[in-house]
Amino acid sequence: MSGEREEPRGELTVRTMAMPADTNANGDIFGGWVLSQMDQAGGIAGVERARGRVVTISVETMKFIRPVRVGDVLCVYTEIEQIGRTSMKIHIEAWARRFQTDLREKVTDATFTFVAIDDEGRPRPIPR
Repeated sequence: MSGEREEPRGELTVRTMAMPADTNANGDIFGGWVLSQMDQAGGIAGVERARGRVVTISVETMKFIRPVRVGDVLCVYTEIEQIGRTSMKIHIEAWARRFQTDLREKVTDATFTFVAIDDEGRPRPIPR
């Protein structure tokens, strides 16, 4: 795609291999599996920043650009974009390193919103 960056934005947070059990009937990796890996990466980044539990409350527009295939290594990058009193927006990108190659392609991105919560599940302030 023209105008697309060639390098991921943010910090590598999750790296995992796409396996046959993660495929749909067409043999491509389920979009839901990719979304799950992105949510996990966002949760890791959110917990580190909030210094405690966080929950996902929304995902802004996610468009799948390219498929992920069995054997690809999915690399998920996170970057905290905005921090409010109890919530934060984290930009998350998923890139596929194609099986047995050095080719790396962006497959999707989205902005996730997480809320920091206390032990009772109530929103709590994010430390400054």
